[in-house]
Parts: sequence; structure tokens; C-alpha cells
Amino acid sequence: MGALAALADALTPPLAAELTKEEARSLVLVFLASALGAVLARWHIRLLLPTIVVEIVLGILIGPAVLGIVEAETYVVFLADFGLALLFFFAGLEVVERHVPRDALRRGTMGWGISLAIGLLLGLVLEQAGLEVEWWVLAVALATTSLGTLVPVLSDAKLLATPFGRAVLGTGVPGEFWPIIFISIFLTSVYGAATEVLLLLGFGILVVGAARVALEARPPWFLRVVQDTLHTTGQVGVRASIFLLALLVFVAGDAGFEFVLGAFAAGLVVGLVLDSPEGRVVRLRLEGIGFGFLVPVYFVVTGMNFDLDSLLTAEGLALAALFLALLLVTRGASALLWRRELGARGTVALALCGATALPLVVAIVGIAQEQRAISDAVAASLIGAGMLSVLFYPLTATRLLAGDRGAAGSSLDTE
Repeated sequence: MGALAALADALTPPLAAELTKEEARSLVLVFLASALGAVLARWHIRLLLPTIVVEIVLGILIGPAVLGIVEAETYVVFLADFGLALLFFFAGLEVVERHVPRDALRRGTMGWGISLAIGLLLGLVLEQAGLEVEWWVLAVALATTSLGTLVPVLSDAKLLATPFGRAVLGTGVPGEFWPIIFISIFLTSVYGAATEVLLLLGFGILVVGAARVALEARPPWFLRVVQDTLHTTGQVGVRASIFLLALLVFVAGDAGFEFVLGAFAAGLVVGLVLDSPEGRVVRLRLEGIGFGFLVPVYFVVTGMNFDLDSLLTAEGLALAALFLALLLVTRGASALLWRRELGARGTVALALCGATALPLVVAIVGIAQEQRAISDAVAASLIGAGMLSVLFYPLTATRLLAGDRGAAGSSLDTE
């Protein structure tokens, strides 16, 4: 019995012994900030704030910059990293779920190429001017779009099903997809760029093969098990999705890529498999785990690590204002490709929506900081600009369209 007890102790991680009182308190306060973020974002029916922004602000409040009552310890950091993986997983799901027409995706990809070219030029200029950031980090950060933030705003404004809404989707999907590919090549330099591209192609073939198998070789017994466990404790669909997420994150990391590529690829595969009325239930379960638990932890921890002192200097605020304007210039240029269909107001509104960027900016900045490719001060200003873009750009866009319903209606509300 003594030998068996010793073996059991060796195989069982002493979680309770390792979790200190301070770490337990940090977990509780992070979860409190997560819950409060959802409530405060909807405190008043006429003042709906982006939940992400509220979560980051609460993280700043409880973190070292203000109250100093919470520290990002081992367990909190682990949950935050898992939340980041799920954030990119849901970005992959979003690409599949929206069923964006191919023409819109092609035009959006062309627009993203234009934005990237502008971003690369701006990055080179600013790096040469002495800004403490590598040019390609700034380029890809300025060329992102937060589609997940825009969808609920456009849906509430009843614009998602209009040609304007499709233009936003056509702009937003490439604005999430291509930056992730860019990150995987330029923010990982384990083997060199040429080898990274080859590995990326190999990883892409693996993902496409997995998606094809999932779509064409799904055994009826497995589908029946998924269906039978939708409303039981089995939840096979959810468990299989989490397994695939873990597997592709591991494979991507083992190949030398950032784990976010594996998470995004897992979202694409799972999105294809769940693209059915039955799959919607599984997706709702996954969203409950992600947006109800882990993703908010990531944004609260982002706020805890935020360099507020650097942002609140005259230089930091000026830099945040500059980045806010550059987001509009970089992503707004792609909106010109839609001018014929949307008209002048619609094009300006699309530019504002395209320039709405926070979740990917936060992720890119975090990865770049790990790679020492951006200073903490510049990172704070860039995240600050992303927060301001989420607060002001979508609201300005919807009010711009609402202010000219006569002109906008003919171009936006008809096929």
C-alpha cells in the first residue's frame, strides 16, 4: 500500500500545494474583472461599450499600474494563453461561418495587399525616424481589422445583411486571415524565411487534408454520437474540437510557428465541420467556454501588463493619436475598391470599419514583445490606438450611414 500511495502522489500534480494564497486571490480578482466587464459594457442601453475595452481597462485598474492588487502569476498566465489560442480559433470559425462571397473575398484580399504595402512603407519610415519598433511589426498591426468586434455592431444597426455589411465582411475576413499568415512567417525566425514558407505550405496541406477528411470521410456512427451527446454530459463535438485545437497548436509550435497559426487553422477545420444547423449547438458550447471563461481572462491580463505610464505621457498620447490616424489611412485605403457600389458615405464608413482593430493588435504586440521587436512604450501607444479605434470608428460609421439614409438606402439596402 505504501508503494501504491507513493506512486499516486508522484503521478498527481500537487495543485493545491502549488497554488499560493496570492495566486488564488489573483485568479478570483481576474474572474471578477471578467464578469464585471460584461456587465459594465452594457450598463446603459444608450451607451454600449466594447466589452474588450472594458476588460482591458479593468485589468489596468487591478494591475500594477493602478491598484496593484493582482499579479500575472503562473496560473493566470496559462489561462490567458489558452484564451489567446481560443481567440484565434474563433477567428477561424468566423471566416467559415460568414459565407462571404468569393468576389468579396478577392476584392478584400486585394485591399489588404494595398493596406500591407502602405503599412510596410509607414513602418520603414517610422523605424528610420527612430521609433522603437521593427517595421514589419508595425506594418501588419496597422493592416488588421477586428471583424469579431464589428459583426455585433453592424447586426444591431441592421446593416450586416446589406451590401455595406457584405463589403465589411469582405474587408474584415482578409484583415484577420492574412495578418495571421504574416505573423507566422515574420514573427518566427527559427529556420529562416524560405524554410518557414515551405513549412507553412506543408502545414497548410496538412490542414486542408484534415478538413477534407472531416468533410468527406465522416463516419455515420461518429455523427450519431455527436448528435446524441449534444445535450448530455458527453459533449463529443466540443471535446473533439478542443482536441483538434490542442493538436494543431502543438504541431504549429513544433514546426517553429507561433501557436496562433495552429489555433486559427483548427478554427477553420472545425468551422467547416460545424457548418450545419446541428453544428450550431456545438459552436454555442465552444463560445460559452471561450467568451464566457478564457478569452476575457486574456484581455484582463493584457490590461494588467499594460504600460499605462508610458501611454499617459505627452509623447505616448501623441503616438497613440498618430497610430489611430495611420490605422485609418492604412486600412481605409482598401475601401476605395468598393466606392462604385457604396458611394462616398458608404466608402468612408467602410474605411472606418476596416480601421477598427484591437484583438489582433493586442496579440501581435504581445508576440512582438516576446521577440523584442517593439518597445513597451510603443506597444502601449499601439494598443491604446486600437482601443480608441474600437470605441469610435464603428460608432462613427453607423451614425454616418444613419445620417444619410436617403442616399445610403439606395446603395446599401438594395441588391
